[in-house]
Amino acid sequence: MATPDDLKFQEFEEATDLLSADPGATTLSVSSPSTAPAQGDVKLDLSEDDEGQEENSELLGKEKQTSGFWTFEYYQSFFNVDTMQVLDRIKGSVMPLPGRNFVKHHIRNNPDLYGPFWICATLVFSVAISGNLSTFLSKMGDPHYHYRPQFHRVTIAAVVVFLYAWLVPLGVWGFLTWRQGAERQTGGYSFLETVCVYGYSLFIYIPTSVLWIIPFDWLQWLLILVAMVISGSLLVLTFWPAVRDDTKLTAFATVTTIVVLHALLAIGCKMYFFQTAVHTESPSPSLAPSSSNHTAALTSAVKSH
Repeated sequence: MATPDDLKFQEFEEATDLLSADPGATTLSVSSPSTAPAQGDVKLDLSEDDEGQEENSELLGKEKQTSGFWTFEYYQSFFNVDTMQVLDRIKGSVMPLPGRNFVKHHIRNNPDLYGPFWICATLVFSVAISGNLSTFLSKMGDPHYHYRPQFHRVTIAAVVVFLYAWLVPLGVWGFLTWRQGAERQTGGYSFLETVCVYGYSLFIYIPTSVLWIIPFDWLQWLLILVAMVISGSLLVLTFWPAVRDDTKLTAFATVTTIVVLHALLAIGCKMYFFQTAVHTESPSPSLAPSSSNHTAALTSAVKSH
C-alpha cells in the first residue's frame, strides 16, 4: 500500500520529467495556496452567483405580490391544478368516507374552479342530450311522433346548473360566515372552497344523467336515489363539522336545507328533461280522425274523376 510520502515522491518525479521534456512549462502544486488569477476567477463566479440569486429573489418577490382582480394573473390562481389533483378530487367526491373531510383531505387549502367549471359544463350537455335521446327512444314506436331536437334544453340546463353551483354555495358561505360572526364556535370555509365542494359534488350526476336514457321509470328513480345519497353524503360530511358546534336546531336545519336543495336539483332535472317533454309533445288524439277523414275524401274525389 502506498504511503503519503511515496505519493509525494511520485508527484515530484512526474514534475521533473515534464520539466526535462519542456523546460518552459509551468507547474502548480495541489498543496500550494491558490494564485492570484485563481482568486480572481473565484471572485467572478461568486459575483455571478450573487447576481443570479438577486434576480431569482426579485422574480419570486414579484410572483408573491397579490395581483388585482382585474388582471389575468388573479384568476389564473383559481385554475392552478394538474390532472392528478382533479382526478383525486373527483374520486373523493364519488367515494365519500366517514371521518374524511373533503376540504381537508382533498382540497388542502388549494381550491380550484377548473374542475367545478368543466363538471358543470359537462353536466349541462349530458342532461340536455340525454333528455333528447330519452324522448326519442320512448316515442320511437309512435307513427304520429316526429323527432325535433330541442336545443333550448341546453340553455335551460345551463341556467339551472350554473345558478345552483354559484348561488347555493354563496348562500351557504354567507350563512356560515354570519354564524361565525355571531361568536359561535363554528368553523367556516372560504367562498372558493364552498364553490369547489359543490362543483365536485355534481360529478356523480353526469353518469347518472347518461343512464337516464334507459326508458324505465323505476330505474331512473333508483339512479336518482343512489346519486343523491352519494353527493348528499359528500356535502353532509363536509359541512357538518362547520355547524355541529352550533345549536342543535341550527345545525340540523342547515344540513337538512343543503340536502333538500341538492335533491331538488336532481328531481327537477329528471322531471323536466326526462318526463315532461314526453307528455307535452304527444299529439292530440282528436286530430287523428279529422286528418284521416280528409285523406279519405281526397282519395274518393280522385277516383271519381
